[in-house]
Amino acid sequence: MSVNVLFAALPERWETYKIPLKTAFSEQGVDANLSMDLPADQVDYIIYAPNSELQDFTPFSRARAVLNLWAGVEDVVGNDTLRIPLARMVDDGLTQGMVEWVTGHALRHHLGMDRHILGQDGVWRKVIPPLASDRPVTLLGLGELGQACALALAGLDFPVTGWSRTTKSVEGITCLSGDEGLRKALSSAEILILLLPLTGETENIINAETLALMPPGAMIINPGRGPLIDDHALLAALETGQIGHATLDVFRQEPLPPEHPFWAHEKVTVTPHIASETRPITSARVIAENVRRGEAGEPFLYLVDRNLGY
Repeated sequence: MSVNVLFAALPERWETYKIPLKTAFSEQGVDANLSMDLPADQVDYIIYAPNSELQDFTPFSRARAVLNLWAGVEDVVGNDTLRIPLARMVDDGLTQGMVEWVTGHALRHHLGMDRHILGQDGVWRKVIPPLASDRPVTLLGLGELGQACALALAGLDFPVTGWSRTTKSVEGITCLSGDEGLRKALSSAEILILLLPLTGETENIINAETLALMPPGAMIINPGRGPLIDDHALLAALETGQIGHATLDVFRQEPLPPEHPFWAHEKVTVTPHIASETRPITSARVIAENVRRGEAGEPFLYLVDRNLGY
């Protein structure tokens, strides 16, 4: 029996996803009628991007699940009309992309690469960096992406501390939680990486108070969510030297306006939300597997806890 699957995302996404999705459904043995245009009362599953035009889920009376194309769900989890299971995106391609971006920038700051890349002026700047084993790194957020990045950095011999809202255990990583755990995690963070979900509890978690806990000259890397950081507090900490540099991939407003002070600040690197991207081929396999599970009466993968917000 065929299932009706609505692709609810921007039209340009359809062109990159339709073939990988059809291939993935075929591989899973799912007979899927995949379309961007289906009668709402006949839709069984919704493949969803929160920036699509679909914001009212009420007409989808027989839909069984919403399968998010993005890792982040903060733009949909609070939708009062959404009363069916919501699954976030966790896929190998997204994870690998994030690991590569995070480790690349962590090594860049650890080795002081900017000093030489930007210092081609005839001045012999011989500054020897410490070994990775002497450079403590802290990750805030130990979800799928956070754990993968933490393990990759630990594999390079960085001493890695991870902090999460709830207690977690990851082999080879010093895992902390709670308010006291956060203070301890920040106190040693010469490089801080932010991979927390955005919730009411995590917004502005990096503020004047928490920035002051970090070692002077610490580096911040944020590929998580823009509002995790109080922008004004960060700019102030950069001016005093409390923070040595911030590499930011996500912002409160995107694209980041040209007049924003981050663009011109010598201690800020702006990247245009490219740390990681959902890959059509790998994410299509995750979506197809979840549809197969729904049809087989099995639990969905990566369900969002509405109370937690992720």
